[in-house]
Amino acid sequence: MLVPKPSVVQTAGLCKTFKDFWRRPAVEAVKDLNLEIRPGEVFGLLGPNGSGKTTTIKLLLGLLYPTRGRISLFGKPPTDVAVKSRIGFLPEESYLYRFLVAQETLDYYGRLFRLPSRIRRERSERLLDMVGLRHEARRRVGEYSKGMARRIGLAQALINDPEFLILDEPTSGLDPIGARQIKDVIRDLGRKGKTILLSSHILADVEDVCDRVTILYGGQQRAAGDISELLRKTEVTQINLPNVSPETLAQIRDLVRRLEKKDILEVTHPRVKLEDYFLRIVEEAQAANIRTYGARSGGAIPDFLKKATDTGEETLIESLVAASHQGLPVTPIAPPPRGELKPSREVIEQLLHGADAEEAEAEEPPLKTSTREDGRKKPPPGALPSASVKREADAAVIDELLGRTSGGTGKEEP
Repeated sequence: MLVPKPSVVQTAGLCKTFKDFWRRPAVEAVKDLNLEIRPGEVFGLLGPNGSGKTTTIKLLLGLLYPTRGRISLFGKPPTDVAVKSRIGFLPEESYLYRFLVAQETLDYYGRLFRLPSRIRRERSERLLDMVGLRHEARRRVGEYSKGMARRIGLAQALINDPEFLILDEPTSGLDPIGARQIKDVIRDLGRKGKTILLSSHILADVEDVCDRVTILYGGQQRAAGDISELLRKTEVTQINLPNVSPETLAQIRDLVRRLEKKDILEVTHPRVKLEDYFLRIVEEAQAANIRTYGARSGGAIPDFLKKATDTGEETLIESLVAASHQGLPVTPIAPPPRGELKPSREVIEQLLHGADAEEAEAEEPPLKTSTREDGRKKPPPGALPSASVKREADAAVIDELLGRTSGGTGKEEP
């Protein structure tokens, strides 16, 4: 039996009061806020302008200190440096370096997380493809439109493969196509195990992607819960049928009046969402190969953002944690005998000779040689030692290494 995973975010009695020049309380931006964001859910933070959404996000990021209350991220305070490496953040305004191109921008943020060069390059290419900017990768960010800047901002928020993603107005400035693509990305990331906090005043976006929401007003929490439960109208029953004749509809009305003593409130034809209709028109235009400019359609979610599941290491760790909570004995794994850690001659020779082969492939064409008086070829100045000389030197090094691992006797163990 696995132990339930702790909450990613927890706040208790969180308050933030801004003071004036004379240190007098001026604005109570957040008041007695209690939040809980569970692992793997998309959580919506709603409220009008000035309701405390951005202040709450800054408190969670450790950019502001609370006046009162407690904040916990992954069981630690938000000021813990180790916690910050597990978070990705897209601010409301994309603060980017205007004279860097898209690839340089992502490489810069990857360096801040100390990612190796190869990983930075691979992730940058895949993220640019995901947000639809692969064809604009060599263009300066200062030349981007606001919608394109939001796309590159989302890519930089994902460069470190965060466990907790904070998005502040992610669809601001995007056209309906871009907004739909970003929402699809958020849904896919949520299905793959990412925990996401979405702050937005566009209610349709939150309704489409969030599992639970909290509505703030005046810095206080006014409503919270599962979005499907909050929006359900229990006093009305909706029945969807294929189109029926007026005679059938009249019989249904009579049946409802006779059995329920009620009348049907409304009979209408359902409408598609304007967003779906708009996207259908655009897809038809794209199918006709009508040329356009700007960001392209986004690609798939990169593999490195997909949460690994059912791995042996995760199962082992979870079983050990469960055993410790249940008071069961945990048998430690004994290290291998000392003798088994000794390197073999075959392994060392393969590593050395493999490196020599790679160097030989990268070398320039051989230099011209001259002949000595005794008939032997004389290597030119600056020439590298021959392969046979290298092998003799390598053999001496191998003998020395094997002698050391056998306890300094100078003999290889059987």
